[in-house]
Amino acid sequence: MNPAELHTLFEQVSRGEVAPAVAEHRVLEALRARPFEDLGFARVDHHRSVRQGFPEVILALGKTPAQIAAIAAEIAARGSTLLITRASEAVFDAVRAHVPRATYYADASIITFRQQDVTPGHGKIVIAAAGTSDLGVAEEAARTAELMGNAVERVYDVGVAGIHRLLGERARLAAARVIIVVAGMEGALPSVVAGLVDVPVIAVPTSVGYGASFGGIAALLGMLNSCASGVSVVNIDNGFGAASIASLINHL
Repeated sequence: MNPAELHTLFEQVSRGEVAPAVAEHRVLEALRARPFEDLGFARVDHHRSVRQGFPEVILALGKTPAQIAAIAAEIAARGSTLLITRASEAVFDAVRAHVPRATYYADASIITFRQQDVTPGHGKIVIAAAGTSDLGVAEEAARTAELMGNAVERVYDVGVAGIHRLLGERARLAAARVIIVVAGMEGALPSVVAGLVDVPVIAVPTSVGYGASFGGIAALLGMLNSCASGVSVVNIDNGFGAASIASLINHL
């Protein structure tokens, strides 16, 4: 039971739709559930949503499809929403055998299965991507933010090499409550965006670029050294991390 479900239950009790004794039973059952399940190779954290508002997320990298499927089955069996990042088609085939209603988004390399209610965010999260090569990371951020209950608007291919493309989207940027900016190469786009708006900007460096970009390190350093105020930076290619932070901000 996550905070959104608990809030809904309290509202149902206040309206007389659920008896207090029934609500008490549901809460006690949730509290009695084991905080984690030991699978031998993984300990699945079932109380993550109670502490942080969203269930444990599976990073597929470094795990076998069988391991991922076993963890996913455990999460889904408890009624939690499932999110797997950096997933391949082979991983999806393994997961679908245990969670048939799961969905694979190849453009974001994520697998999702929504089961729990989530509290809607208060505003809109805009995802701005510099170029088409950055869209995999941008879509990871967008799909994650949507699953966490946020309205998302995409503003893609607005890199600084053609700055007029970005300036034409100023109205959409200004309407955001928080902006995620995804860029590779020299990583200049977040500084430009932050100079145009009065909301938090979360910068995501990508590993896109030629040799001297050093797999995204050049973009990372450029973003960390931004001269614009209001810019924070996550790790290289970390669309999920940016979405998590943006969602927390949008739910404040």
